[in-house]
Amino acid sequence: MSAVDALEIELARRPCRWLVTGAAGFIGSHLVERLLRLGQEVVGLDNFATGKPENLLDIQSCVDASHWQRFTFVEADICEFEACRQAAEGVDYVLHQAALGSVPRSLEDPISSNRANIDGFLNMLVAARDARVKRFVYAASSSTYGDHPGLPKVEDQIGRPLSPYAVTKYVNELYADVFARSYGLECIGLRYFNVFGPRQDPQGAYAAVIPRWIEALCRGETARINGDGETSRDFCYIENTVQANLLAATSNNADACNTVYNVAVGDRTSLNDLFGTIRDLLSRERPELAKVAAQYGDFRPGDVRHSQADISRARDLLGYAPTHTVAQGLAQTCAWFLGRQNKD
Repeated sequence: MSAVDALEIELARRPCRWLVTGAAGFIGSHLVERLLRLGQEVVGLDNFATGKPENLLDIQSCVDASHWQRFTFVEADICEFEACRQAAEGVDYVLHQAALGSVPRSLEDPISSNRANIDGFLNMLVAARDARVKRFVYAASSSTYGDHPGLPKVEDQIGRPLSPYAVTKYVNELYADVFARSYGLECIGLRYFNVFGPRQDPQGAYAAVIPRWIEALCRGETARINGDGETSRDFCYIENTVQANLLAATSNNADACNTVYNVAVGDRTSLNDLFGTIRDLLSRERPELAKVAAQYGDFRPGDVRHSQADISRARDLLGYAPTHTVAQGLAQTCAWFLGRQNKD
């Protein structure tokens, strides 16, 4: 039995109260869904800046009515301290996902990124400290590695940040470390590597590449690749990310706390290979897509050339073991988007 299987059995026997910030977002909504399925009591906090009400409706349609009744939603901004304080009252675990993501967004509007990702983060840390939560788990980012050339990326070796977004996520780690040492608040940071899956937003200027390409191909539009397509990433399916959050929040390993972990698969996929896989998966239902070509453009400012995670720390200290490869995750993701297209 895997560590996460054993944990889910234990959680089902011992319900706790969780706060998920960014609950209406892509990652947050999957965390809420899994926790509700496990019979947990969940408070969700979101201001709908990037999260979507339909994600909450999707959760409601996926879980039992008795489980949905255990969910309390608070529409509020993490930049409002009082809202954070009230949401954290009586909470056992905080899974902090709320942030303004995207490197390009931060380059265009660093002030908004700083406000949400640093001011809002500090509000949540203080609220969690004052509420005496058992553990504060937060979404860190692989962007923290910056210009460090080493592969695979190891948690203790980082370079200079390449964007305001990367700066904000590194500051999160510094604040969490200080709160752990100064106040005894148990904190764990999860450096996400290119998470993807159902519910990820394909729209807007800052949409992630996988949902954007799937949506474009399904609509008969051109999929654009930044650069020559040989840029590579460690793409991580959402189920792996959910697993890491649950393990991080509840680990009894004393050595596991107050540190950061890479959350990924531990492999690299080029954008060219990624596009080819998505096209092949979609063409099984839409044969006309089989020979569609991508359009190449300029490299994107602030992006690193290659990224791959060393996941040994998470494996050894948390029991993390990815359940989905990139190919398996893409198959489920494409199926979800096609199902949504068919409903429309």
